[in-house]
Amino acid sequence: MHGPTQLFTVIALVSLPTVMYGGYALMGVMRDRKLTEHQRAMFRVGHAHAGVLLILALVALQILSRTTLSDTTLWITCFLLLFGILAQSGGFFLHLIPTKNKLGGRVTSAGAVLLAAGTLLTAYGVAFSG
Repeated sequence: MHGPTQLFTVIALVSLPTVMYGGYALMGVMRDRKLTEHQRAMFRVGHAHAGVLLILALVALQILSRTTLSDTTLWITCFLLLFGILAQSGGFFLHLIPTKNKLGGRVTSAGAVLLAAGTLLTAYGVAFSG
């Protein structure tokens, strides 16, 4: 492993403890009942997406490291995965702000598109690598 896949693997691994802390914070939010039911649901969903998508990224990065994609394509794919995760899960957290519901939905949707593009580039790399 080298270059972008190595760097983004480190970023994903370092990010995992922040998601773990988010689980701890989620327990406090649920216990204190300071948020509405909708806000608690969005916090829960955002936290779950962040954790699952980071694990997905770690798997995708391992797969990417075994392809023959160019470094430029690897960089693009890694950025798509990273920003897709941030947008997909971050959009749910934007729903915690009462006036930002539409923005949260748009950010979450944009994250899904970025993740789909990153995943399809990964699939392309697997399909066309010798």
